[in-house]
Amino acid sequence: MNKFILVGLASLLSLPAFAEVTWETPQGNLKLYGDVEINMDAASKSGQLTSLRTSANKDWKAGNREQWDINGRILIGLDGYRRLNNGNFAGFTVQPLADVGGSMNLDDAAFFFGHEKDWKVKVGRFEAYDMFPLNQDTFVQHSGNTANDLYSDGYGYIYMMKEGRGRSNNGGNFLVSKYLGNWYFEVNTILKDGTTLFANNTYHGNTLENEKNVAYVRPVISWKQDSFSAAIAMESNVISNAYGYRDDQGIWQDQSKRNGYGATFTFNNQDKDPENGIVANLSSAYMDATNEKNFSAGANILWRNFEVGYIYAHNDIEYFNSANAGVVTSGILTSPDKYDIHTIHTSYKIPNIMDMNNFNLYLGAYWSKLEVADNNKVANGDNDDRYGVRARFKYFF
Repeated sequence: MNKFILVGLASLLSLPAFAEVTWETPQGNLKLYGDVEINMDAASKSGQLTSLRTSANKDWKAGNREQWDINGRILIGLDGYRRLNNGNFAGFTVQPLADVGGSMNLDDAAFFFGHEKDWKVKVGRFEAYDMFPLNQDTFVQHSGNTANDLYSDGYGYIYMMKEGRGRSNNGGNFLVSKYLGNWYFEVNTILKDGTTLFANNTYHGNTLENEKNVAYVRPVISWKQDSFSAAIAMESNVISNAYGYRDDQGIWQDQSKRNGYGATFTFNNQDKDPENGIVANLSSAYMDATNEKNFSAGANILWRNFEVGYIYAHNDIEYFNSANAGVVTSGILTSPDKYDIHTIHTSYKIPNIMDMNNFNLYLGAYWSKLEVADNNKVANGDNDDRYGVRARFKYFF
C-alpha cells in the first residue's frame, strides 16, 4: 500500500504541462484526467426552430431562450485498465461532470472486458459507434444524455442515428464488438424508458404514457482501409406497445415504432500529414416512426484547423393533434406537413493559447433555416431562420 502511495505522489510531482496522472497497481493501471469546456454564445434571436442542441447544458430543451448565454462543464475522468500477457483485458471508466449551471452530471460510467484486437463486451453508460460524425463542430456535439430529449414536439427534428446509441439518464447499454481484419462489427442494446427520447414526453401533440421499457438494438458494420472508412447500421425498438397515449375514445394508440437506418463514409489522412491532412465525412440517416418519417444527410470537412459542414433534414409528419397546440407543446410546427431544415456550421481552432499546448480556443458559428409549405406558415413567417456564434475555451489536464 505504501509503495502504491509513493508511486502516486511521484507521478503528481513529475507531471509535465499536459499529461494525465497514472498509477500502477497489482490490479492494473489507473489514469486520472479531465478537461474544461466553457462556451460564450450569442444568437440572432431567442426561440428555437429545431430540436438541434445549440447549448452544452445537459438539461437543454428546445424552446425560448436568451440570445446571450454562458454554458459548459468541467469533466474529471478516472480509467482503470488491466491487460494480461495473453491479450485478455478488463477495465472501467467513469467521467463525472460539473455543469456551469450548478448541477452535477455524468458522461460515461462503464465496465468492459475482452481480448485485445479481437472482441470486447462493454456494459454501462456510454456511446456506441458514431454514425453521423460532425467533425470539429462546436454547436451540435455535446456532453450529457445523448439519447434523451432528442425530439422536441413542434420543432424540426434532425435525425442522426443517436436514439439507440447510448447515454440515457434512466437506462444502460450492453455492447458486443468484434474485429476481423479490416472489418469491425458491433451490436449495442439499450434498455430505458422510451418516452425520455421526447422532451416533455410529448409527441404529435399528445402526452405519452410509458407502459414498459423499450429495447433498442443497434447493429453496426464498418470497414477501414488506410485513410478511408465506411459503416452501415440500423437501430430499432423491438418492444411493441412500450409507450403511447389514449385517444378521446379511450383507445390505446401505440407510438413506440421506431426503425432507423444509416450510412457514413470518412476520409482521414491527418495521421500521415498532420499539417495539411484533411478529415471529411459524408453521412445519411432515415427514420421510419409512427406517423412520421425523417431523413437527414450531412457533409463536413476539416483542414488546417478550419471546419465547415452542412446538414439537410426532411420531416414528413403524417398526424398531429393540433387541438393541443400551445397546451402540451410550445412548438411552432403544429400540423401535419412536410418540413425541410438546412443547417450550416463552421469552426476554427486557435491552438496553444498563451503558449500552452493543452489550451485551445474554438470560434464557431451556425445558421439554420426551416422551410414549410406555402399553406402552412410558421407562427411568425419572418422568424424562420436562426444563426449564432460561439467562443469555446477548451483546456485539457
